[in-house]
Amino acid sequence: MAIKILNSILILVAVFMGLKQGWAMLSSKPEMLEMFSKWNFSKTAIMVNGAVTIIAALLILFPKTFVWGNFLMAAGILMIICLQLWHKDLKGAAIEIPFLLLNLIIVYLQHPLKSN
Repeated sequence: MAIKILNSILILVAVFMGLKQGWAMLSSKPEMLEMFSKWNFSKTAIMVNGAVTIIAALLILFPKTFVWGNFLMAAGILMIICLQLWHKDLKGAAIEIPFLLLNLIIVYLQHPLKSN
């Protein structure tokens, strides 16, 4: 029971962070534009990435789409890590690793409302 409660909290944190970052990209916040522009992302590409991040965060909430949502979220985070490493920004890549691990941990623990 304690594992399900812990996993529920981790899921809510992942969903909150996904919605927050996705909205920042979708609404073209200056810090997002600055970060993605160094990788030559257009404003439209940043907005699409934000929409995908929001969709992924919402998919995590439902047991049937839980794995797909985590897969999309982890793929987006992994893309950012790869781009950070490509530009030799080890600090930026290191900042993203806990968020990637969060998605992997909640996939491992499975959705708390999933029927066995």
